[in-house]
Amino acid sequence: MPSLFTPLSFNHGPDMKNRFMLAPLTNTQSHVDGRLSDDELNWLDMRAKGGFGLTMTCASHVQAVGQGFPGQLGVFSDDHVEGLTRVAAAIRDQDSVSIVQLHHAGNRSPKDLIGEAPVCPSDDEETGARALSKSEVEALTEDFILAAKRAELAGFDGVEIHGAHGYIIGQFLSPDINQRNDEYGGSLENRSRLLFDIIQGVRDRCRADFNIGVRLSPERFGQRLADIREVAQRLMSEAKIDFLDMSLWDVFKEPEEEEFKGRSLLSYFADLDRGNVKLGVAGKINSGPAAAECLAQGVDFVLIGRAAILHHDFPVQVEKDPDFTAVKLPVSADYLRSQGLGEDFLVYMSGWKGFVEV
Repeated sequence: MPSLFTPLSFNHGPDMKNRFMLAPLTNTQSHVDGRLSDDELNWLDMRAKGGFGLTMTCASHVQAVGQGFPGQLGVFSDDHVEGLTRVAAAIRDQDSVSIVQLHHAGNRSPKDLIGEAPVCPSDDEETGARALSKSEVEALTEDFILAAKRAELAGFDGVEIHGAHGYIIGQFLSPDINQRNDEYGGSLENRSRLLFDIIQGVRDRCRADFNIGVRLSPERFGQRLADIREVAQRLMSEAKIDFLDMSLWDVFKEPEEEEFKGRSLLSYFADLDRGNVKLGVAGKINSGPAAAECLAQGVDFVLIGRAAILHHDFPVQVEKDPDFTAVKLPVSADYLRSQGLGEDFLVYMSGWKGFVEV
């Protein structure tokens, strides 16, 4: 079995020097227009210096109307390329693989933030979102691809397509939210068409060694475990992506759906025939033993979120002490500043119950 510090190779792009990937973490530090700020650059640079084999940006929106939270990094305009170039270079200088996560919030875009009604696969009375026309879905596909091209131009090693957590791609995947009756609705093949069209477009139009990942989540937001497992297997079988990032909320939990209980949620993805596509998991991995156990259960790498906020050098700490565990919460604002969080990020984290001392 590989260790947490065994390098990991992909079909496309450079190897990870270890099995630690920085999860795509909302940090609300970008400028209002989506340009990179110095605080966000510092936050990512510290994680690359802290030993992460792959350093990923926060969810970065591919359309202005797809913004999901204030201070979000943008990749929908050529105006964003300068900042993206700076952060790609900083990550590369630390021998870390650089990835931009491509995102569109869909019906989860706050109306008061984007200045108009949000969009969704179908009309959504609860959020006030309107259905996308077929031509708008095609434009959305193109905007994901153009965002990947901007990441490529900026010098990133690749992109991750955000299909998890009930954002626009997840909304298309959901049989509850997606009530379309065209080629983007109905069957699972149709509901997943947007995702696979984006992947094909990025693969066709970016350089041969460009890394493509996908993030999926199998529960909440109208998802069905059987559907997501089938999509995951197709992604692996077609092998147009390099890695699949499964966001499980808690890597050791059982599924919520009664028919799948009795084994871990993780196991439903670790037992897929994945060929050369690499599999990672995220969800409450806050110690060296927890990370090692994920590899023992058959995954290729782990994504570190909350523990990476608390320790910019989490991989280094685990390498020094395999039993290392993240500091207990709550922590002080000054402690978080020492870990590279800017003031806007601190305000955001203060909204997480029990995270920051009051």
